[in-house]
Amino acid sequence: MEPAVTIIGAGLGGLVLARVLHLHGITAAVYEADASPTARAQGGLLDIHDYNGQLALEAAGLLTAFDRIVLQGRQAMRFLTPDGTVVFDKRDDGTGGRPEVQRADLRGLLLDALPAGTVRWGRRVAGVRGLGGGRHEVRFADGGTVETNLLVGADGAWSRVRPLLSDAVPEYAGEAYVETYLYDADTRHRAAARAVGDGSMMAPGDGKGIFAHRERGDTLHAYISLTRPLEWFDAVDFTDPAAASRIAREFDGWAPELTALITDTDSGTTLRPHYGLPLGHRWERVPGVTLVGDAAHLVPPNGEGANLAMLDGAELARAIAARPGDVESALADYERAMFPRTAEVPRDEELMESLFGDNPPEGLLELLAEQPPGPPR
Repeated sequence: MEPAVTIIGAGLGGLVLARVLHLHGITAAVYEADASPTARAQGGLLDIHDYNGQLALEAAGLLTAFDRIVLQGRQAMRFLTPDGTVVFDKRDDGTGGRPEVQRADLRGLLLDALPAGTVRWGRRVAGVRGLGGGRHEVRFADGGTVETNLLVGADGAWSRVRPLLSDAVPEYAGEAYVETYLYDADTRHRAAARAVGDGSMMAPGDGKGIFAHRERGDTLHAYISLTRPLEWFDAVDFTDPAAASRIAREFDGWAPELTALITDTDSGTTLRPHYGLPLGHRWERVPGVTLVGDAAHLVPPNGEGANLAMLDGAELARAIAARPGDVESALADYERAMFPRTAEVPRDEELMESLFGDNPPEGLLELLAEQPPGPPR
């Protein structure tokens, strides 16, 4: 029997979609390019918000299970100036609405909640085409094909499904992160560990910044932000251990406990350029196909991407379940709600209020006025 919904991509949005459909008795097949769930690293911590990501997990019936994978204490947050002065330090008192989890743990939770065989691993999409009447064919790199009445692109920034709906392509946003990891930080990287604290640390500068968070155990995961053209990064060999020193030179004069997050890397350096689709990206209704997550509304990191992808998945599933036998009305309902929800990047004042409440300290306000922070995850 052909699954009712064909989903391309086993990221968080696609998996939430499949899970909520399953709860409503609707079958789905998820096709994923990775050979297995552990084929590649799944990234670091995610803060899952009570106003979108957690609502999606509630719709998926997984909120209690989610609570068991939360890393306690990681909502702590501090801001430092480039000279290492702490201007804001908030401990995790358990009342915040943005608990932190490892992305791999959250993905594993969703995978375990699906019927065996829902995800078809090692199926890299080579192309898609319309067949008429709302049906589509998906062609895979291994030569296989599937046909479907309802195709959902949950396949991220470089979606193969998006061209069915839109000519938009992601453009470089002018900024990139260089990622590093420091392991056994409390014993081997003590100064950096003290600077980061128990949760997240932000040290913004002019066109640059050093951001980090404490993952499970003694691991520090740092994001070194630089506003530079792509050609500047092209001139750096990130496979060479000397790349760390090259990046650190951009932070000459910064406190050594901060630059240690670059120079003391145990993992080398990994470049993560930021791309985005046009803000407010939307499309005209095309029968039998839609998008969720970054495939639909990719923006540079702003703390909302994973949360919005999961909410997209939950809302699309609920729209499909509410319109049995009327796929087009379901997709129209979903897109009508999704477009405005994802059309704006949070304004600075909204970001400030969500992170710090109504009364951030004077020193923090002065710092942010001079050097706006990088976005939270």
